[in-house]
Amino acid sequence: MSHVHSAVPQEDQDPPRWNWREVVARYQTPSARRSIWQLCSTLGPLLVTLFLMYFAFAVGYWLVLLLGAIAGGFLVRTFIIMHDCGHGSFFRSKRANDIVGFITGVLTLTPYVQWRRDHAIHHATSGDLDHRGLGDITTLTVREYLSLSTWKRIKYRLYRNPLVLLGLGPVWLVVEQRLKTKSSAGPKEVWSVRATNLTLLALFAATSMLIGPTKVLLIYLPAFMVAGASGIYLFYVQHQFEETYWAQHAEWDYATAAIRGSSYYRLPAVLNWFTGSIGLHHVHHLSPKIPNYRLRRCHEENPAFHEVRVLTLWESIKTLGLKLWDEENRRMVGFGHLRRLRSGAVPSA
Repeated sequence: MSHVHSAVPQEDQDPPRWNWREVVARYQTPSARRSIWQLCSTLGPLLVTLFLMYFAFAVGYWLVLLLGAIAGGFLVRTFIIMHDCGHGSFFRSKRANDIVGFITGVLTLTPYVQWRRDHAIHHATSGDLDHRGLGDITTLTVREYLSLSTWKRIKYRLYRNPLVLLGLGPVWLVVEQRLKTKSSAGPKEVWSVRATNLTLLALFAATSMLIGPTKVLLIYLPAFMVAGASGIYLFYVQHQFEETYWAQHAEWDYATAAIRGSSYYRLPAVLNWFTGSIGLHHVHHLSPKIPNYRLRRCHEENPAFHEVRVLTLWESIKTLGLKLWDEENRRMVGFGHLRRLRSGAVPSA
């Protein structure tokens, strides 16, 4: 497992010990030109690809699915734009962020304002053991898991199964987001869900009148499933690696959680483009106000960001075997760890 090391000693790089706010502030100003270009170079090709999928039916559904994988990539990039709008980092104007955020949210089936609230909570509590459960992937400690009943252990194992997480996860997220219209959300969030639902119904009705409801679903659903599974996988990899950071609230620190609890997911150039450089997740978590197109520059120009867990595409696959946080040894472990624990083969920290 590889790491990137800088010439600066680790003790001098702990986020609380350097003026990280001053550092990241230099990269937080959005560029209207770059944001508009990114919007055009994402939504334009997305719509063209969906259009081509319609004509691909004449060749065979295999071609529709092939194009659907490409459309899924553009949907991931569309979601990244919505994500930046939610952080107020895509445009200087709040109104512009909210308009583009709503539109891109509709295209990705996401209620923009509701998602923005949940995601802000994720950023404010990432790595905090006392504030889990909203905007993150449910993670239990070894002690918590062992205290569960048999049925609850089975449910947790199913939830953490990659086939369930990546296969059913996108569908469940859509269903769950449609249900967030109760007292747990504020009036703006409720409006966001309802406005998104009504807009989606109108779009579905309009496109169904043109090409039929079956073809609408056969075109959009493959692209959405590719994007949804990819998005969940990205989110998983960015926080669920072995040496990640979890701490009780009394010991938890925002900057440390950002740098040590977020990975640098180093992807091939084409995948990095589709994901809007979100693999530089340690930089993003330290300062969500940095637009996605400035994350790499911020990382490369500041050695303090280089002491971070780097994951390659292959190494990221191995993280799917990690299921629980071992508080004693301070690392993520798989279920096999429990067998070794019972046999006494695992030493305490």
